[in-house]
Amino acid sequence: MTFCYYFFQDYSANIGNTKGRLVLFLFRLAQICRRAPKPILILSIPYLIFYRIVVEWILGIELPWNTSIGSGLKLYHGQGLVVNDHSIIGSNCTLRHNTTIGHKELSNGTFSASPIIGDNVDIGSNVAIIGPVTIGDNVIIGAGSVVVKSLESNAVYAGNPAKLIKKISLDTPHAF
Repeated sequence: MTFCYYFFQDYSANIGNTKGRLVLFLFRLAQICRRAPKPILILSIPYLIFYRIVVEWILGIELPWNTSIGSGLKLYHGQGLVVNDHSIIGSNCTLRHNTTIGHKELSNGTFSASPIIGDNVDIGSNVAIIGPVTIGDNVIIGAGSVVVKSLESNAVYAGNPAKLIKKISLDTPHAF
């Protein structure tokens, strides 16, 4: 992977979506700064502060720079999007507005693990994915769903709590 490609790996997934392109470019740059050796990290602190102010406070997208996200992420109407920094999101996923992906507080005061989301997952608006759940590959999660249990691959889920609506055959054209 070339250095330039790293910054623009989400660019083609967000055609016509200037806000999504901007946020993901800033996110990838912040990731590079955060992973840099200590002397460079210290010099990049002003940029990391800028990132938090612009992306989180102004644009309303809580996407911590240390979150593990594969290439080709699509952000639609990112307002109100909250992603826990320990979450893992695969490649070619779609996130919509008012979605929360995070851990939950356990009865003993500690926190659970964060969700792991596979590749090619399409997450509708107003979805909450909470706790140590794993979302398989090629999954569609309907708007307003609440996911508190792991979801199998190649399926459509919706509801509160999210339930299997139908299995998807990958032979079907335009399944994703």
